[in-house]
Parts: sequence; structure tokens; C-alpha cells
Amino acid sequence: MDTYARVIRNTVEVVTEEELRSLLDRPVRKVYAGYEPSGEIHLGHLVTINKLIDLRDAGFEVTVLLADLHAFLNRKGSMEEVKKLAEYNRRCFEGLGLTDIKYVLGSTFQLSPEYQILVHELSQAITLNRARRSMDEVGRQMDNPTVSQMVYPIMQMADIAMLGVDAALGGIDQRKIHMLAREYLPTKNYPSPVCIHVPILHGLDGKKMSSSQGNYISVAESEEDIRKKMKKAFCPPEIEDNPVLQVLQHHIFPRLDTVLVERPEKFGGNRTFKTYEEMEQAYASAGIHPADLKAAVAESLITILAPVRNYLK
Repeated sequence: MDTYARVIRNTVEVVTEEELRSLLDRPVRKVYAGYEPSGEIHLGHLVTINKLIDLRDAGFEVTVLLADLHAFLNRKGSMEEVKKLAEYNRRCFEGLGLTDIKYVLGSTFQLSPEYQILVHELSQAITLNRARRSMDEVGRQMDNPTVSQMVYPIMQMADIAMLGVDAALGGIDQRKIHMLAREYLPTKNYPSPVCIHVPILHGLDGKKMSSSQGNYISVAESEEDIRKKMKKAFCPPEIEDNPVLQVLQHHIFPRLDTVLVERPEKFGGNRTFKTYEEMEQAYASAGIHPADLKAAVAESLITILAPVRNYLK
């Protein structure tokens, strides 16, 4: 796989592709992604983690921002609580293979005078309406937002500037914030970042992934629980919006060279697949039963997540 193909695989948008190609010609290129500290690192997080590994392997200098101050502003807990979660999250990321990169705790630089002045300068330029719209997809309780949540996107813009990165990676829900950064950072003499967006995957029930619904698989999940959850997963005959196929595309094949579907001889016997496209086509043509697909995905997930479970122990 060539460098450009590796960088853009499993993305939904790059802003812009021309800027990305130009960036890849540079000897030094830097990218970051930010994570609000969370009690559970799950398959939703793994989408960007896999992409950061792709970017690292494509020659990018990768920074992970453990955004403790952002989490505090977004009502995720006290500063002491989110700092503890940040350390746990870092260990999860390392166990998932995100090593040989830089981890930065947000509060170590976000309280500096230089950073705060930039935040205030940007807040003078950005309307309250723009700030609120940018938080629609990422904020908590946005039907009654706090002032702190309006500061949140402006801080994210300042993060890009202060970390000195060329590109920002995030889910497509980050798009409005990233577009604000592209528009306003040049007015403060900072370059406009290349923005790389990955999809937001469905939960195992086919609905929005949510901790309150429990429709996700944690990276620290036991083997037995992974099998149970995957067995109950929604797996329609259609390809589009199929959460089991999404796991296969975004988590399994980026990390495994082959996937084995085990089944009795009377149902066709075992079959090995080398690409997601090959497996998707087989499923679409009814060459794989949903139960067999879910079992194969569960065993592959167990293999992928074994290192992080061992690392956390």
C-alpha cells in the first residue's frame, strides 16, 4: 500500500486532498488527535487509533492530546477525575499499539498565558452562534449549553496552533470545529490545518453508540463478553449501516491479514478471506450466514484486543 492510500483508507473526508498530497511531500509532517479522557476505551475510539497508526507508519509525527481540560469543560468530571482517566486511556492506547508517538496532557500547556491570549483573541472573532453550531455533534446536554461548552471549540482551535501540527484527525462529528480552525487560524498567523475525518460507527444494535445503552465493546472486555455481545449484534442482510461489517472493515482488516470463517462441512466448511471487499461480497451474495460472520468477527476481535488486555494487567 502506498503512502497516500494508507493515509486515506477508511476515511470519509480529507480537507483538502490537494493539501494532503502536498503535505506528504514534506520531510517532516505532524498530525494530532484529541481525546476527552473516558472510563471506557471502546471500538468507537479505535477508529481514530487505527488511523493514527496508519499515519505514524506513513511517516507522520503523531501527537495524542489527552484533553483533560476539555473533558472538564464538557461536564465529564472534576479535573482530578479526568486526569486519572487520562492516564488510564494512555495505557489503553499503548496496549493497542499506539506507541512511538507523543502523549500530551492538555492542562500542561492550555493554562499558559500564550495559549489563553490566543483563546481570547479567537473568541472575539467567532460568534456565539458559530461556536454553538460547532458543538452540536460533540457536546453534552446541548439543549441547555454552558458558557464553558462555547469555549470548548475555540480551545480546540488553539490546540492545533500551539501543538504546531500540520493536520488534525477526528471523527466526522469534529468537522464543524475543524472548519472553524481552517477559517480563523490564518487570521492569527497560524497555518490552516489539513483535516482528516473518519466515520462515526454504529453501536452493536445498529443505533448510535452510547455508553448509556451499552451497545459497544470495550478494549478491556473479556473474551466471553465479546462473544456474547457480538452474538446479539444487529446484522441485517444489507451491507449499508451493518454494524458487524463496520467492525470488520474498520477494526479487523486494518490489523489482521486474514479472517477465518469456521463452519461445518455441510454448510461449506471453513473459508479464509484476505480482504474486507472479498468478505463483504461473500456476505452480500449470501455466501456467509450472519451467525458465522458474527462468530468470525468475535474471534478476530479477541485476537486484536488480547495485547491491550494483557498490557493493562
